Amino acid sequence: MTTFDEILVEAGEFGRFQKCVFGLFCLVSIPCAGVFVGIVFQGFTPEHWCRNPVVEDLRGKCGWTLEEERKYTVPLINTTTGPAYSQCQRYDVDWNSTIGCSSPQLNFTVNYGNDVPLTTCQDGWVFDYKQRSSFVTEFNLVCSDAWMVDLFQSILNLGVLMGTIVMGYVADRYGRKLCFLVSTLANAITGILVAVSPNYIALVIFRGLFGFAMKGGWVTGYVLLTELVGVDYRRTVGIIYQMFFSVGILILPLIAYLIPNWRWLQVAITAPYFFFLLYYWWIPESPRWLLSQKRPSEAVTLAKEISKVNGKTLSKNVEALTDDNEELLRPSFLDLVRTPKMRKHTFILMINWFTSAVVYQGLIMRLGILGGNVYVDFLISGVVEFPAAFLIIVTIERMGRRIPFTLSNIVSGAACLIAAFIPADEYWAKTLTACIGRLGITIAFQMVCFVNAELYPTFVRNLAVSVCSTLCDIGGIVAPFLLYRLAVIWLELPLVIFGILAFIAGGLVLLLPETKGRPLPETIDDIENPKRTKETKTYQLVTLLPSDVTTNKVSTSV
Repeated sequence: MTTFDEILVEAGEFGRFQKCVFGLFCLVSIPCAGVFVGIVFQGFTPEHWCRNPVVEDLRGKCGWTLEEERKYTVPLINTTTGPAYSQCQRYDVDWNSTIGCSSPQLNFTVNYGNDVPLTTCQDGWVFDYKQRSSFVTEFNLVCSDAWMVDLFQSILNLGVLMGTIVMGYVADRYGRKLCFLVSTLANAITGILVAVSPNYIALVIFRGLFGFAMKGGWVTGYVLLTELVGVDYRRTVGIIYQMFFSVGILILPLIAYLIPNWRWLQVAITAPYFFFLLYYWWIPESPRWLLSQKRPSEAVTLAKEISKVNGKTLSKNVEALTDDNEELLRPSFLDLVRTPKMRKHTFILMINWFTSAVVYQGLIMRLGILGGNVYVDFLISGVVEFPAAFLIIVTIERMGRRIPFTLSNIVSGAACLIAAFIPADEYWAKTLTACIGRLGITIAFQMVCFVNAELYPTFVRNLAVSVCSTLCDIGGIVAPFLLYRLAVIWLELPLVIFGILAFIAGGLVLLLPETKGRPLPETIDDIENPKRTKETKTYQLVTLLPSDVTTNKVSTSV
């Protein structure tokens, strides 16, 4: 019996074949940034106030500026940051009989005293968006309807939550390649439907369907790459694959600046998925999945193709290529919780997925409520992510997975807590600390993905990553409400919550086993009894060696 890991050593663990597939899948990560955090631009809420049609007419007649129109339309109110114009109330006065072009506010006092009546924004709002269009301005999602912006983001993650479970099963049951292509086709169709949504109800429905398809393709690509390369390359492949999400973060503000209309921005985000459909001719099925489904002849054919492209020659052992499992294994959710170690891994990884999503998405969306130049701020936040990939590569080579994973969570948590209590006028100190927090959670987010893939056997690996990452999607559902609603109470309160969650997640990581340098597990027994499994495989390898080689080794040892 010959395992795929042994054949991969002969065929090339990361040769030209794997590099081509790897390059193709890295492109898949780029538009994912626009899908997940494009709300910063698509759901941008500009400065706004109640519209009064009469005042608009008077502005033209009296020659008022836009600022004067607002001054005469809405009252000043006290906020946590000082006096500000109301965004949800306006003066309820009879302009036709009471107010003229000169000294409107003096006339308010003459006619109503100090108790000028107020009313809600019955005629809509005026948006000072400087030629930028968002679904917020189009559908008037402000004041009492502001929660609908939160729902727009949460419904995406709800779709992702449902989709990752379904697509995870599809990938383990029907193959990685089929799952990726189905997800990509669904992304292309639903993404365009989002762009042409005629109203808010249609928008959230199509947004949810978009999320349903999106992550299934991304996770499947990640798992396929992990199963296609040798053990020594898994970490680099996984890290760089995720780093291309950060490339998307850098590209997104440029695209959003050039395309200020939210509908056309959605089209730009969706367009790459039509190109990804060409992958039908360019990517292979996972050989490990083929073996787990008792299809060794197809796995052998693929192994030969890999070796040919890589310029290698396979030994006759390839004909004995088979899976370690004696039975055809079907993935089941119960496999993730049935045994003690699998159950522990699942629980800890779920907590870390949840924390990474809440803190990461929360810190990004926070940029949209701080004021300033959102394009520049978003670009800086994207640049901060790049050192994460290099820090991971350097640290896990020397320290393994567990310690860097733990420290990244703790550093992020500490930075969030410190930033929350730095005075607002200490802008650069606050910004630098927040950037450290962003860097830490980026490292944690990248590590949870490839550690998740390394802790589960082949037949259930895609399902395990999908199920565990559902907590990431739940975190994405919670994050908008957690950020926007708590920020109304105290702008820095979300940072305190982020810090506490990161500390808890970091502590739990210490309970996970180290996976550095270990081959991917093939069965649940490899997880529950790693030492016994290693001894068994060593014995099997020795018995497969030619007798003269075995004799020479024995003689040498004697």
